[in-house]
Amino acid sequence: MAAADNATPLMVLEAVAIDTETTGLDPRKAWTVELAAVRISAGRVVPEPVFRRLVRPPEPIPRAAAAIHGIDDGMVAAAPAFAEAWPDYAAFMRTGAVVIGHAVGFDLAVLRRECERAGLPWTRPRTLDTLLLAEVAQPDLAEYSLDSLASWLGITIEGRHSGLGDARACAQLFLALVPRLRARGIRTLAEAEQACRTLTEVLDQHHRAGWVEPVSAPVRSDREAVFARIDSYPYRHTIGEIMRAPPRLAASDTPLSAALGTLVGERISSLFVHAPGADPARLRPADLGIVTERDILRALAHHGPDAFALPVAKVMAKPLAAVPADAFVYRAIGRMGRLGVRHLAAVDEAGFVVGALSARDLLRLRAGEAVTLGDAIDQAEDVEGLAAAWATLPRVAAALSAEKVSARNVAAVISRELGAVTRQAAVIAEARMRDAGRGEPPCAYAVAVLGSAGRGESLLAMDQDNALFFATGDPDGPEDRWFAELGTHLAAILNDVGLPFCKGGVMGKTPEWRGSVATWRERIAAWVRRSRPQDLLSVDIFFDLRPVHGDPAIANDLRAAAFDAAKGEIAFAKLLAESAGAVELGLGFFGGFRTQGGRLDLKRTGTFPIVTAARALAIRHHVVERSTPERLAAMRTLGLGGQHDLQGLVDALGTFLDLILAQQLADLEHGIPAGNAVVVKQLAQRDRERLRLGLEQVAQIDWLTRDLLIGR
Repeated sequence: MAAADNATPLMVLEAVAIDTETTGLDPRKAWTVELAAVRISAGRVVPEPVFRRLVRPPEPIPRAAAAIHGIDDGMVAAAPAFAEAWPDYAAFMRTGAVVIGHAVGFDLAVLRRECERAGLPWTRPRTLDTLLLAEVAQPDLAEYSLDSLASWLGITIEGRHSGLGDARACAQLFLALVPRLRARGIRTLAEAEQACRTLTEVLDQHHRAGWVEPVSAPVRSDREAVFARIDSYPYRHTIGEIMRAPPRLAASDTPLSAALGTLVGERISSLFVHAPGADPARLRPADLGIVTERDILRALAHHGPDAFALPVAKVMAKPLAAVPADAFVYRAIGRMGRLGVRHLAAVDEAGFVVGALSARDLLRLRAGEAVTLGDAIDQAEDVEGLAAAWATLPRVAAALSAEKVSARNVAAVISRELGAVTRQAAVIAEARMRDAGRGEPPCAYAVAVLGSAGRGESLLAMDQDNALFFATGDPDGPEDRWFAELGTHLAAILNDVGLPFCKGGVMGKTPEWRGSVATWRERIAAWVRRSRPQDLLSVDIFFDLRPVHGDPAIANDLRAAAFDAAKGEIAFAKLLAESAGAVELGLGFFGGFRTQGGRLDLKRTGTFPIVTAARALAIRHHVVERSTPERLAAMRTLGLGGQHDLQGLVDALGTFLDLILAQQLADLEHGIPAGNAVVVKQLAQRDRERLRLGLEQVAQIDWLTRDLLIGR
């Protein structure tokens, strides 16, 4: 059976659309006369193979039924009985992760009844109903018959009231509904099921008619269970923690004998090879080759003792594969597995090689499907592939949470992959520009993620926050127009993958978040001169930026320029803090939780005030760290604030992230979109106390921020 889970995007769902033709409309009495099905894969209807089989019922086919579907007794006289046809039909349905039908509850009821009469086992498949999905997507239509919906969506039905014709039409209808459902925030299988379950009046009608419930209760798939056995080590530690630094280097003219001596003497398995005279501190992977002990053995086997005199350049491999040093270890495991290599370079944020990593360093780790997440994103060539890779993220987060990995570490993993999916979306966007005849980028540029993704603090309720920076060009000039088009593609791709458009417009496609280096420098200078908080809305997240694609120096230099411009500007830092608005308290006057609908929004009342305060203080005191805990720790290093107060905020942030993530995972399991509000009554007593303590810390944040902004 094709694999799917609750987080599988509808756009990449592997499914089978079915239809049955019967002797009547009462599922308790009707017999099947035709079974039909088609497959849906990679967002399209698969033309072949299909399933169509006539079935001989034990009773004559009524004329009224034959007049509709055109199947009479003569046509089925030589057809198999249901018991003979069913095993093949059931097997075909199992080729999809989900069975889709129009008014599928009727088909399920008929099939179940047929199995009961034939003494055959019946297992209810996971299903979606296009009739219900259409009502979710467009609640104001006059009717939801297959004919009406096909007309509305411009679908031509070939062979109406034939099993195969209706199955194909159902499949086309489902695919046409997917973008309309996405526009309503329904992107995944579980979200679609949950949306259908809200149509209680329609479901009651189906129940009274004797139909099977068209959507089943939430389940945890076998595929999701696999991730419960995840080894959490690769998600707890970064490559920088285990790499060998600095890497061992050899000039390209070094004899193999000398290289072998180094390998043996230092008990290492590889050397990175550079051109003679190169600066070892400024080498990029493209500048380097690699020679390993295996390369030397192969040279000896081929050349004999003469190989020892050969320069390493003759046997080295190139290019050198690399991973970021600040990435988590799981990315190195996935990269090695995909490329079939045993050695990687580690690079810093500027792209220079700072370390080496070998398979030996990773022997203690268990690799599996989960660790391929990063490379699956990096290698996606289209939106469907990127969406499928991105959909695994909630499963990984759930598995890590089950392994007691802190939400802070899980957030770092999520943020890393949010950056990766943004980078790969930019690669796909560039390809779209080329395909449209718009050519290559007119100059060097960078894409950066902002806000929580830049800080490494994203959880599962996220949207797009990104910006575009390019080397040269005027506003509305040819370069700007090219990058505006690229930004539009980028935003659309991310939205399709599962990262909704930013409601505040913080996306590279908008003029405010796109520009040349000169334009951004003017913009930064203007920010510092502003005198009203409302003039600085969303500006603060610029200081969190992290480049993910293109030339990182362009974005990093502008971030550094922004910190330099704001250094010592107390008024600017205060305005940034004020632009976020007053702190919304999570505790009432008598200490009770201030919930709405039983939930407490821990972003508004918890994480947001802490993040905002830490960022404003970092800007004021020229602390260039990105993460909130690092910014608060830096305040203490500077001799500002009390250890108890600052550590209390760090601990509170950890508590809020833990509780938000747990609620998000529970909600996603039930098809509820991830948010930041937790159901307080469902919290364990210990977690309630942790929450109360954290909210008490936030209640003091205004005066603490005011004191530290002026340096006390």
